[in-house]
Amino acid sequence: MQVAKKGNQVKVHYTGKLTDGTVFDSSEGRAPLEFEVGAGMMIKGFDAAVDGMSEGAKVTVEIPAAEAYGEAREDMIIDVPRTNLPPDMNPEVGQQLAMSQADGQQVPVKVKEVRDDVVVIDANHDLAGKDLVFDIELVEIA
Repeated sequence: MQVAKKGNQVKVHYTGKLTDGTVFDSSEGRAPLEFEVGAGMMIKGFDAAVDGMSEGAKVTVEIPAAEAYGEAREDMIIDVPRTNLPPDMNPEVGQQLAMSQADGQQVPVKVKEVRDDVVVIDANHDLAGKDLVFDIELVEIA
């Protein structure tokens, strides 16, 4: 029986949950997720869980934050002077924005705090610092 290994294209169905059971993402009702095992396309713990699975196998795996989206980092919380924002922008706590890096790449950020002269943004991934649980079914090894 063939098992998934580094370099294989695979298709999986998955449900991602927080440790309290809250579902944050799922492929249910959609086409399976396709990726290359070991190519760095997935978070480390997810990739490692699929490596060695056989077609049709199902697994539930707990992935610590360090093998998922990493720990939340204080240096990713940034004070942005309001003068650096468009004059017609009215940021609100929780609002999703995009910030441009020096290389032009867009990074999603979230407004954490709004003050008179500064908007505090958080560039950490929403799942940074969280341990995750994935139910994974290997549908196909290409």
